[in-house]
Amino acid sequence: MSTSDRLFDTRFSKRLVMVSGAVPAVLLGWDAWHGQLGVNGVNFAIRTTGLLGIGLITLSLAITPLRELAGWNRVIAVRRNLGVLGFCYLAVHFVIFFWFDRLGGVGSTLSEILKRRYLWFGTGALALMVPLTLTSTEGMLTWLGANRWKALHRLAYLVAIGAVVHYYLLVKSDVRLPLAFAGAVGLLLGYRLVSHYVALRAAARVSRARTAPLKKFWSGELLIARVFDETHDVKTFRLVSPEGGPLPFTHTAGQYLNLALMMDGKRVNRSYTIASPPTRNAYCEISVKCAADGRASRHLHETWREGQRVKVSAPAGRFVFAGREAERVVLVAGGIGITPMMSIIRSLTDRGWPGELSLLFSVRTVRDFVFREELALLQSRFKNLHVHVLITRDPDTAWDGARGQITREVFSHFVPNLTRGPVLLCGPETMMTAMRAILVGMGVPDADVQQEAFVSPPEPAPLPVDGATPLPEGQLASIAFTRSGKTAEVTGEQTVLEAAEEAGVDIPFECRSGICGQCKTTLVSGQVAMDVQDALTAADRTRRLILACQARATRDLEVDA
Repeated sequence: MSTSDRLFDTRFSKRLVMVSGAVPAVLLGWDAWHGQLGVNGVNFAIRTTGLLGIGLITLSLAITPLRELAGWNRVIAVRRNLGVLGFCYLAVHFVIFFWFDRLGGVGSTLSEILKRRYLWFGTGALALMVPLTLTSTEGMLTWLGANRWKALHRLAYLVAIGAVVHYYLLVKSDVRLPLAFAGAVGLLLGYRLVSHYVALRAAARVSRARTAPLKKFWSGELLIARVFDETHDVKTFRLVSPEGGPLPFTHTAGQYLNLALMMDGKRVNRSYTIASPPTRNAYCEISVKCAADGRASRHLHETWREGQRVKVSAPAGRFVFAGREAERVVLVAGGIGITPMMSIIRSLTDRGWPGELSLLFSVRTVRDFVFREELALLQSRFKNLHVHVLITRDPDTAWDGARGQITREVFSHFVPNLTRGPVLLCGPETMMTAMRAILVGMGVPDADVQQEAFVSPPEPAPLPVDGATPLPEGQLASIAFTRSGKTAEVTGEQTVLEAAEEAGVDIPFECRSGICGQCKTTLVSGQVAMDVQDALTAADRTRRLILACQARATRDLEVDA
């Protein structure tokens, strides 16, 4: 809230406007009573009330632009008061003309109105103000509905135009003041037309975003809308479409997205689980722990700010559970491995999934317990959600829950008769290996146990294949995809996978970070440079396999795709 909003008391301001607006009428009445209106008091009174009415109507039209441009939101409360005062002065303006100038004669008044063009516009403006004034109460706004009320009250611009034309035609010589009013009303009307056009364009963009077919895989920029501190070393980053509206992709709970980060002048790809559920398609969130040896996570914590755009590709991953697969699911998480589980839990509870949902969550210390309040709230609202948290360290901290490691006994007590899956594991590699062994030993089929782990790859210097050197800046190389018969030109920054996507060549992929190995492709000829090669074995290199998501051309290439 701005300073002006804090100082703006709505009820007091409405009273102040009405009292202040009545002061000229009181002074005019006082001068009329004492015969101090001049030689032609009637004309003076008609002119004064008319000017006050036009001025107040114009001021009421200026309220909306003032609110939008200056951010003074609460001034909108007095707009109707200004309009009502304007009507009152214009009504008095007409009454004085009718009673004193035309001596109260209806026929004489109608004859004069029909004969004088300026009176056509003035009378028309006053007639239009009658329904506006009658509907200027909260009760009428509620009765009409916001949309119909707004449409009706756009007549205020016609009122202002009619009043200004009336004034201009009335004045015979010095037209500076009516022209000044005309300029002000024209400027305000122009502002409303332009802002209306801009609003229509924005609505059209949102509508197109909502109706456009969503791609199975999408790559582009998202906007960091919010950053939340979850714990001392975990932040949640909320990403939205820069154009507004829903996300340009859909995902299944448990999948991840890929980030293209620029660190020390070099592009680094990293994968992070989408912690938010697919049921909330206006945004997606990643919750990132700042690991001591995590260069990328530290980069996100230190440099990502609200309002910043980031390069994203999504979704990817088969570590999913949508609720159709079974009537019960067991989730086992360790540390920040809770993130895909939160996406699943949020998705299932958002949809009121009726099955049994059990979460075993192992954390080192109480201060590492991320999403603690949210899990407690969800568990209180959804009786089919069972959460069991174990603290493995931190013996001196107050904690009324369980302590120790997840053991066979813990499984048996928390999930009785656990002999089938699905069971989803996500956490440190050693933990998942131990959990899988326990579950298989309890009779759970190994195929019913899924696991997911994202481990940041080491940070070696870029390692070229066959001693290749990077393509000089500004130089292009061609890639021939031999199997599909298509070609593409790339810069030294584009990967073989990106070139394939642009050319319409299908190369399977998952993480786009050089970790999963799904995009292994045979390099028929040429040379590439790859920043990450973790998924390639010595045998792969002998067979001239490359990771399409990492490989960048250093000369013309032929790729078996």
